[in-house]
Amino acid sequence: MHVCVLSISLSSRDSPYNQSVNLRAAGIAMLSGLLLGSCLADDAATFERQRRVILNSRHLGAHGLGYNHDSLEALARALTPADIPTLIDLAADKELRVGVQFALASQCETAIFPVREAAVEHKMMFLDAEDTMQLIEAFDLCAPQARERAANMRSEIGTLAEMDAARLQQEARDKAADDARIQRNALKLTNSLEAKQLTREEREEIFRRSLKAMGLTENGPMTPAQKDLVDRMYRTMVLGESGNRPPN
Repeated sequence: MHVCVLSISLSSRDSPYNQSVNLRAAGIAMLSGLLLGSCLADDAATFERQRRVILNSRHLGAHGLGYNHDSLEALARALTPADIPTLIDLAADKELRVGVQFALASQCETAIFPVREAAVEHKMMFLDAEDTMQLIEAFDLCAPQARERAANMRSEIGTLAEMDAARLQQEARDKAADDARIQRNALKLTNSLEAKQLTREEREEIFRRSLKAMGLTENGPMTPAQKDLVDRMYRTMVLGESGNRPPN
């Protein structure tokens, strides 16, 4: 574990009170660093432990190592509801994707709502969340009420998935429409008469889109040559000055 050392300079001109305050501040900073390092180490150990538990729950089947009912029982013995947040974090690991579903399902009712929230927050794929609910439905060690709730939640997650897909499609359509509109306005800049019809907001929109195409942003880092080019683009596109006009 790496510990950052805070260096505090105590001047002989400092009062005893200030020196005491500085020493206390240094002690607090060092203690915070130690606690942070300890927490990070604990998190890494928890991830590794759960990873091993999941992988060790696999069984040899017709298609090689995989997960089955015996895996659910083994995971139910090895994990607790307190492990659910870390399991959700592990859902992004492609190697553990299916194993995480079994691990979460092994926790029965306590995993139902967290899995739903994970899907809504895109920490877990909707399809994986539905599969997890289906595993809970079929796991005979889960209480009948939990299995029924999982069935209802699976239906709800399916509806949420459809709504999310519709939202993404609408956002894609809106973006395409915006792109087409900005492109049309950009073409108007090449015609002096049509350019006069553009508002200041539309001109700035064209300017920002042009910068984005160049991989630049208005307030981002630039070389002197890039800054000079961007300044000239702003005067031409937004202010409507002649491209041949020298800068003020």
